[in-house]
Amino acid sequence: MDKLRLLELQKQATIIRKYIIDEVFSANSGHPGGSLSCTDIFTTLYFEEMRVDPKNPKWADRDRFVLSKGHCAPALYATLACKGFFPEEDLKTFRRIDSYLEGHPSMNYVPGCDMSTGSLGQGISTAVGMALAGKIDKKDYRVYSILGDGELEEGLVWEAAMAAAHYKLDNLCAFVDFNGLQIDGNITDVMNPTPIADKFRAFGWNVIETDGHDIEGLKAAMELAKRCKGKPTMVVCYCHKGHGVSFMEDNYGWHGKAPNQEQRDQAIAELDATLAGIEAEIAKVKEA
Repeated sequence: MDKLRLLELQKQATIIRKYIIDEVFSANSGHPGGSLSCTDIFTTLYFEEMRVDPKNPKWADRDRFVLSKGHCAPALYATLACKGFFPEEDLKTFRRIDSYLEGHPSMNYVPGCDMSTGSLGQGISTAVGMALAGKIDKKDYRVYSILGDGELEEGLVWEAAMAAAHYKLDNLCAFVDFNGLQIDGNITDVMNPTPIADKFRAFGWNVIETDGHDIEGLKAAMELAKRCKGKPTMVVCYCHKGHGVSFMEDNYGWHGKAPNQEQRDQAIAELDATLAGIEAEIAKVKEA
């Protein structure tokens, strides 16, 4: 990946983070911490990797995506809007009673949403079913999914993991947003799911570990996943909850809390500063 492309993707991720803050602020409800944590995964998937067509959301040969940790819908919605699936101005209606952008994503209402999710563990199970269907139908689409690390405490996740390996679903690539925090605190204090990478290897998965905020590393992991045959791939992404906003970062209190006006303004100011720095770097590269 050349430097200009990397900077463009970093810029896109920062724009998505700004939308996440304003979605949750506008609704006075939602989950900013985990949404900010997985933004770089979303950006790499939708703007660099996945085969999708915003003008034809139900295209039969598209790659599929399932947000298994459905409470992080603000990140999914912001990504889909920026990709062109629906107007960006609709993001401000997040969680309103008259909006199609519900607190958890619904495939019945949201263009580009391949599965309704919310109950943890069911998303990755559905992704396994989609990948198995692709194999049976001899289709070449790939299936992607993002799980939370706290979500790994659900037994359903491990049933899905066992099935994916049993059926050799090498068309499935999942990501664990491993930020170490969930609504009640540190995952190792609540119900320790670690060691995550070793457990998925034991279940027969191809496992790749990377910095979840390193877009080049994420892209490389996706390329390795495509080259792996006979096994599903789990990318364990080491992330920071609330990444990009100083007072939210690594603070589990921002798992499911909306910012007030002062906090919203501070978050947007920080992200605007990040954006300005990236745009300055883009200008330098273009001038060189």
